[in-house]
Amino acid sequence: MKAVFISFYQAFYDEVMEALKKNQITGFTFWEEVRGHGSRGGEPHLGSHAWPTLNSALLTFVPDQLVDKLLEDLRKADESAPKQGLRAFVLEAEERTV
Repeated sequence: MKAVFISFYQAFYDEVMEALKKNQITGFTFWEEVRGHGSRGGEPHLGSHAWPTLNSALLTFVPDQLVDKLLEDLRKADESAPKQGLRAFVLEAEERTV
């Protein structure tokens, strides 16, 4: 199982939701307003007077075999407006009974 953390410009919300739906990923945690500045020369999203836009973030846990397809769908959305920013980070995850 993998944890996929997705940080994205708020305007990408529909594309991110569509990628999840397309890959039958129904469980996630979503943060609507987060601030940040990427490391690839994109524009800051800080919610300030100078940089008024914001990002959102999402965390989902998916089976290993779904990760590559999800990332490919997210990559397509990012390529449509690369200066705005959409990034995904994949981490190992282990489910434990509580």
